[in-house]
Amino acid sequence: MGKRRNSLALCGLATLFLVQILVLAAGQSTNASSWKTLNGKAPIVIARGGFSGTFPDSSYSAYAFVLAASSADTTLWCDVHLSKDGVPICVPSITLDNCTSIAYVYPKGKKKYDVNGVSKTGWFAVDFNSSDLFQVGLTQAIWSRSEKFDGGYPILSVTDLKTQVKLSSLWLNMQYPKFYEQHGHNLRNYTISLSKQVVINYISSPEEEFLKGIRTRVSPKTKLIFRFPSEKEALTDPSTNKTYDSLKDNLTYITTFASGILVPKGYIWPVSSDNYLTNHTSLVTDAHKAGLEVYAADFANDNLFSYNYSYDPLAEYLQFTDKGDFSVDGVLSDYPITPAAAIGCFKDLNTSNVDHGKPLIISHNGASGDYPDCTDLGYRKAVDDGADVIDCTVQVTKDGVLICMSSVDLIHSTNAAQSQFSSRISTIPALQNSAGIFTFNLTWNEISQSLKPMISSPVSDFYIYRNPRNKNAGKFLKLSDFLDFAKGKDLEGVLLILEDVAFIQEKVGFDMISLVTTTLTDAGYGNQTSLQVHVLSPDSAVLAKLRQDSKYKLIYKILKNIRDASTASVADIKRFADAVAIDKYSVYPIDDNFITNMTNVMNRFQSAGLKVYGYGFMNEFVSIAWDFFADATVELNTYFQGAMIDGFITDYPATARRYKRSQCFSARNNSPVYFEPVQVGGLMQLIVQPAMPPALAPLPVLNPSDVLEAPLTSVSSETPLNPPGPSTKPSHASQTVTPIFVVVFLLPVIVLLV
Repeated sequence: MGKRRNSLALCGLATLFLVQILVLAAGQSTNASSWKTLNGKAPIVIARGGFSGTFPDSSYSAYAFVLAASSADTTLWCDVHLSKDGVPICVPSITLDNCTSIAYVYPKGKKKYDVNGVSKTGWFAVDFNSSDLFQVGLTQAIWSRSEKFDGGYPILSVTDLKTQVKLSSLWLNMQYPKFYEQHGHNLRNYTISLSKQVVINYISSPEEEFLKGIRTRVSPKTKLIFRFPSEKEALTDPSTNKTYDSLKDNLTYITTFASGILVPKGYIWPVSSDNYLTNHTSLVTDAHKAGLEVYAADFANDNLFSYNYSYDPLAEYLQFTDKGDFSVDGVLSDYPITPAAAIGCFKDLNTSNVDHGKPLIISHNGASGDYPDCTDLGYRKAVDDGADVIDCTVQVTKDGVLICMSSVDLIHSTNAAQSQFSSRISTIPALQNSAGIFTFNLTWNEISQSLKPMISSPVSDFYIYRNPRNKNAGKFLKLSDFLDFAKGKDLEGVLLILEDVAFIQEKVGFDMISLVTTTLTDAGYGNQTSLQVHVLSPDSAVLAKLRQDSKYKLIYKILKNIRDASTASVADIKRFADAVAIDKYSVYPIDDNFITNMTNVMNRFQSAGLKVYGYGFMNEFVSIAWDFFADATVELNTYFQGAMIDGFITDYPATARRYKRSQCFSARNNSPVYFEPVQVGGLMQLIVQPAMPPALAPLPVLNPSDVLEAPLTSVSSETPLNPPGPSTKPSHASQTVTPIFVVVFLLPVIVLLV
């Protein structure tokens, strides 16, 4: 048992060394003026159990990592529980089986207790001596987070925390004084004794009598905070039987035993039943009038918070600290790096400033994180959100009209599968393996008048969906409408994306390049110089043909992930393109969602004079490597400051624009620690065997054979205008499907889209 304790401690010491080299520990004081907090100073950041979004809650690494990655004055939070022999320990829950390995170490220790009127079953700290608990490893309690750091860190006592971690500020939460009293422990006396050994800056509890009992016995510098639990946790204070609602309505009374309140964030900004923000309450204003500070809880970057934030956790923190007529006095977060940046870098941004310099912000199907792809509303929001370039993936209809549509298959971005055109489904292996309803099978009138847009959900496998209130909002646009819309807007340019050109030309009968260039000329883009025309294509033959028209900036899209490019392939690309677009994982490859290294791709292309734009940037936390802490802004910052990428192709232009407007963005070399690029591969270094994921095969190198294609052939007058639908006798068996297969394939698609 003692050997296990020593090995866990050694793991902690090794972690300390690695944490210290991840980032240079540096702090930056925030401007103390103009904050609408009670004291006029910047809100404080409280790290719940340390950096518990990444490491097991209350573990040594979780606390130590705060010092390396957050602001220097971040307050460390410890949920205090008592062992059988009365030792205060830091663990996030009264039952230990979900946050430690105790069920494996002591399989017979399961008990059932009444906890403040609620029956709970599990392993309780109060049933084990501290010497037994110190043999138990802490684990990640939330299933959606990485388990790779589980079991390597022992439970810490409060004095261990003080001894092992350099604290700037400490917050102890005493959640269950009444329960421990029933088990022979006086938490009030323990707290008073502890306050003589450890400097405690904040003590919180949901029990009034506990706070009254220590009020005159602890240092006057220690702030006592009355905690309001969520309605799911409790409705009544077990020490007084008063309802929390009645106490919330009598804030002046709370000032008799506390200097502040800690509330669930929904007390301040409630959300509707469909998860949209409603009007804020008057709680913060009322509490400040009564002389109470207000701290907001339940912040985590990987929460499914209100759709109003577009899956951007930084936006949520700003809503509570820099929005409207008030600011909370502090936020309790599992990811302290994000509120530290919100407070230190994003206050009072100049929203009128649109700088079209590096990195370029390029929309992906408009603001497709908030509206359906390639719709008027999506493009309007992209412009309003500060995109430098808006994009149109060009498709062609049956009657030869060029339109903006994210996919040639209408099933992906419209309700075509549920429409009157569902019988027009066909399979075209040259385009995709699955059956679809293609743009060239319908006329423009059929698409624009009979179909509805459908918002994309690229991470729906994780049951994460986008903006449901606007899932069918907006109108489809012709290419000419898109070009007209862009005129006069504060943009650097427009991006036209050309895919499947050879197929359309050979099998459908339209000369896409000629149609596109003619439309550009007719829209006045042949002569105007205010908007740059960018053309992106994964087909080198398309760009080679367009190279004859030097007005356009040509971007070659590399579809596969690569670790490098041969000199010959780069030279080939230079002949027909000005830039490349690469998947973001070609810069920072991942293994089990941990960044492994930085490839040579950026250096290879940029040293040859090619700009590099990254695609695949989204806000949803499941699309972001663990190293970026479920924060899209941390990811963007690392790709720009760490890899010097030239631009982002993103579903959420607003997040990228706010990043460029940040005061810390302009500071560059003088930016604070929480605005530094992450250490590449740093988190993976902290994983110990046998939890280390198996090494993956290295990504391939781009070679000339991956790049060069045969020149485009001319459109043949004998080519049919459109591939026949299933009701027509097929000229090519591979282009149609039998009715029975249509039914089998389409049924699950329709179910998913309902």
